[in-house]
Amino acid sequence: MLIKHIIQAIEAVAPPVYQESYDNTGIQVGNPDGEAKGVLISLDVTEAVLDEAIHRGCNMIVSHHPLIFSGIKKITGKNYVERIILKAIKNDITLYAAHTNLDNMYTGVSAKIAEKLGLTHTSILEPKSSILSKLSTYAPTHVADKVRDALFAAGAGQVGHYHEASFNTTGTGTFRPGEGTNPAIGTSGGNRETLQEVKIEVLVEKHLEQTVLQALFTNHIYEEVAYELVPISNIHKHIGSGMVGTLPKPMPETEFMAFLKKQMKTDCIRHTALHGRNIQRVALCGGAGSFLLPHAIRSGADIFITGDYKYHQFFDAEEKIIIADIGHYESEQFTSEIFEAILKKKFPTFAILLSDINTNPVKYFF
Repeated sequence: MLIKHIIQAIEAVAPPVYQESYDNTGIQVGNPDGEAKGVLISLDVTEAVLDEAIHRGCNMIVSHHPLIFSGIKKITGKNYVERIILKAIKNDITLYAAHTNLDNMYTGVSAKIAEKLGLTHTSILEPKSSILSKLSTYAPTHVADKVRDALFAAGAGQVGHYHEASFNTTGTGTFRPGEGTNPAIGTSGGNRETLQEVKIEVLVEKHLEQTVLQALFTNHIYEEVAYELVPISNIHKHIGSGMVGTLPKPMPETEFMAFLKKQMKTDCIRHTALHGRNIQRVALCGGAGSFLLPHAIRSGADIFITGDYKYHQFFDAEEKIIIADIGHYESEQFTSEIFEAILKKKFPTFAILLSDINTNPVKYFF
C-alpha cells in the first residue's frame, strides 16, 4: 500500500478544500508515492513523536496540527521545526496533517467532544456558506436518466441527509453542427437540429466539483456538453465550526463541571461565574473557539466549552452563558481516535498505531 492511499482515506472524510485560509493541511514532508510501512497517529509532531515513529517502525506520522504553518527559507536545525524536518527526511518518514478541514466536518473534532459528553440532537454551531454550487446541464430526453445517474454516482444531488435530489424541466433545444464536428445528432456542417431536451439541475459540494464534471463529460453523448456551474450562498448544515447539543437530562452546574473535568481528562477548568442553574444545552469547539461565543449565545446554550480563552474575552459572556476553558490540548486530545477509526475501517489489517507521547506543552503546578 502506498502513502497516498492513507491520505486518500483521510481526505475522503476531511477534504482539504474545507481548511481555513491560514491553515496548511496536507503533506508537510515526504513522498505520497512511497510505500506505507506503518502509521503513527498523534495530535502534534514533536521530536519525541518522531523518535517514537522511528522506534516503532512507522514511516508515516498523521497529526492534527501541522508542523509547518508558514514559509521556511532555511533548514539548518536552529529550532524544533527544522530539526524535525531534517530528521524526518533522513529517516524517510512522511509527515501529514489534517487540521481545520477535520475541525469543520460534522463528524470531526467537535463531534468527538460531543460524543465524550454524551450529547444528543447535535448540530454545527456555525455552518459554512458558499461551499455549494448549482450545476445545470442539458441532455436529450432518451439519455437524461443515464446522465442524471452518473451525476448522482459522483456525489451530486445531496441535500443534507437526502440523496439523488434534482430538478428537471423539459424544453426544446437547438444547435447546428459546424464543419469538422462529430455530432451525436445530425451531420457535420448540416442544418440546425431541433430536439426535446431535459434540463437537469443538481447541487454539488465544492470538493466534488471536478469529479462530478468528469462524470458529466464521460456519460454525455454530446461532443460539446452545455453546462453551468454557479456558486450559491446556501448554508451547508454539515460543514462548519463548533457544535451544539443536549444532555440526556439537566445537570447542576457544579455536577456538570466535575463531569466535564473527568470526561475531558483535564487538570483544571477556567470558567466564568456559575449562575446556580442547571446545564442541559451545551455548545463547544475543539481548540481555540472564542470566535464562536456569539453563536453559542444565540443557540441558547447554557455553557460554551473550548480552549485558549484570553482574560478580557471572559467578560464577553456578560452572564448570558458560562464560558469553560478546558485547554487547547485537552479539547483536541481525542482527535487521534478519529484518524484511527477512519484508517482501521479502510485498512483493518494495516499497522496503525496511536502515539504514547503526551505532546501538551502546557503543564500545571498544584
